[in-house]
Amino acid sequence: MKTPRIGFVSLGCPKALVDSERILTQLRAEGYELSPTYQDADLVVVNTCGFIDAAVEESLDAIGEALAENGKVIVTGCLGERADEIRARHPQVLGITGAHAYEAVVGTVHEHLPPLHDPFVDLVPPEGIKLTPRHYAYLKISEGCNHRCSFCIIPSLRGDLLSRPIGEVMGEAERLVAAGVKELLVVSQDTSAYGVDLKYRTDFWGGKPLKTRFRDLAQALGGLGVWVRLHYVYPYPHVDEVIPLMAEGKILPYLDIPFQHANPRLLKLMKRPAAAEDVLMRIERWRGLCPDLTLRSTFIVGFPGETEEEFEELLDFLEEAQLDRVGCFAYSPVEGAAANALPDPVPEAVKQDRLARFMEVQERISAERLQARVGGREMVLIDEVVEEGAVARSRADAPEIDGQVFIDGATQLKVGEFVEVVIEEADEHDMWAHLDG
Repeated sequence: MKTPRIGFVSLGCPKALVDSERILTQLRAEGYELSPTYQDADLVVVNTCGFIDAAVEESLDAIGEALAENGKVIVTGCLGERADEIRARHPQVLGITGAHAYEAVVGTVHEHLPPLHDPFVDLVPPEGIKLTPRHYAYLKISEGCNHRCSFCIIPSLRGDLLSRPIGEVMGEAERLVAAGVKELLVVSQDTSAYGVDLKYRTDFWGGKPLKTRFRDLAQALGGLGVWVRLHYVYPYPHVDEVIPLMAEGKILPYLDIPFQHANPRLLKLMKRPAAAEDVLMRIERWRGLCPDLTLRSTFIVGFPGETEEEFEELLDFLEEAQLDRVGCFAYSPVEGAAANALPDPVPEAVKQDRLARFMEVQERISAERLQARVGGREMVLIDEVVEEGAVARSRADAPEIDGQVFIDGATQLKVGEFVEVVIEEADEHDMWAHLDG
């Protein structure tokens, strides 16, 4: 009998990508082969996103495409928590499971496409199956979230915070580095809350005790000799503790903090954690300790009740904060979100106008901050080598969401290699450079 082959579609955020990797690792360990095409697959798994309406529609379209091209489809992921909505559009799916339901997904695959091979004789690399390039990997440290932000339904999809023991996380990180990973991207719904649910329980790694805590994890990862990048961090006071690690070069001087707004009334309506913190003062202190710090953030404009004055306050915040990388979304109602019941919705035309004005201000700020780096020497990591040269990222750039560094003519470089370059020019997103020396 022929080996069963699985097709896989992974949608959504890096946290969902890690879920996909775990599912694929388990299936591969059980003897399944992976198919890059619908036609060659015996069954297709679609890992969905259900965070906002556009993501729901993309997921439903992907399920429809898989059904049309293959016919045998299992659905998992965040949208799987809304099974009725999926079956209303696609009643012929074979099975539906929710977010991070690894065993349930694999069990459903077994039901419709039983494995043939003995898992003890099938070879899977110790770091598992990765969907990212070999030289970087996402390291998910927890599931779920304890916050109840009014615009978000993640807790209802993924549950409360569930931190992984630090020894388990460090063991995975070690295996990834041993397999050639040069950059670890730490992800979760709330990275800075890591270990709260476990009461910072002591665990062991390499025979040494470690507390399951944000700073301890950052310090331990900083000893592995690779780039370590922190995503989805809230500006709690204890975040200050990792800034010296960045200044010392232990981890990358990079923080991804979703501020969402600057106006206290709106932050309270959003039910944002750390809403009362003086963010500008904290940013100034962070940059005082670590001048090279890169700050990335996301914001929402047009939240219900947002006035023109409150929006202008957000623009003033951008001018003062001088953030390096920023994403912005016009508020979109999400089914099941508490914010949908708030009064005074902002008209769509006004939301789009504010989004355009916001991005105009931020693109100028980003361009000025990149322009200040022209003429400097920087270490970059090579992501791709093409006919024209090499495509790299600096310490300030996370893959896929930030900018790139283009090195013309450097076709001799290898993917995953660190090289020093001199920055020649920049626009509002990317930079161009030549090899130093």
